[in-house]
Formats: sequence, C-alpha cells, structure tokens
Amino acid sequence: MNNNYLNNNGFPGTPIYSGNIPTPNQSTAPTNMQEYIPDEQSYIENILRVNKGKRVTVYQSFADAGEWKDSVFTGIIEQSGRDHIILSDPNTGNWYLLLMIYVNFIKFDEEINTVQQFYPSKG
Repeated sequence: MNNNYLNNNGFPGTPIYSGNIPTPNQSTAPTNMQEYIPDEQSYIENILRVNKGKRVTVYQSFADAGEWKDSVFTGIIEQSGRDHIILSDPNTGNWYLLLMIYVNFIKFDEEINTVQQFYPSKG
C-alpha cells in the first residue's frame, strides 16, 4: 500500500511526487495536446488528438445492457484521453463523454490526420 499517496492532502491538480521529480496528474498535464504528443506508439488517443475539431461517428457496444446495447454517437471531437472521448453535437447541442473501453470503431467524415513520427518512412 502506498501510504504517501493516501496521506497526501494536496488539492486536485497538485503533482504527485516520486522522489524529487513531480509526476504530472490529469490536472497538471499539458492542455494543448495537439502539439504535445508523447514519444510512444501511435495510440488511438493520439490520433484523436491530432484530429480535434473533426466530425466523427463513434460506434459503441455495452455488453450487459438491454435497451442501449449498441449505440452510435455523432459529433465533433472536442477532447480525448487514454480512457475517453468528448464529442459535441452542434445539431442538438448535446455533449458526450464516451469511454474508450466501449468503442468498436470510429468513422471520420474526412481524411484522418495521423502522427507521422510513429510510422516508418518508406523508401
């Protein structure tokens, strides 16, 4: 058990420290994620981040649900993270917080921007 974490009475947004090096939490991470893409593999969250502002259709399935087993959400990508996508639908004024765990696939209405640094160059 990590007693240092449990005894931390800091406010949300206060970095969690590992030794003398602060580890950013969700509130202290960079906010302009379109310019900040970590040097790691090409994850769905990174592809969604560089396509912020594009209209998409997200197809999701909820295995144990009855009435809402399969759902489709259409909107503009506002934000994305490791576990979620936030869409806004300008036609209805609705906003959706969608969990990645339920995503089957995402359809774009236009060409998808990719993070080129993650793909080997041909030639």
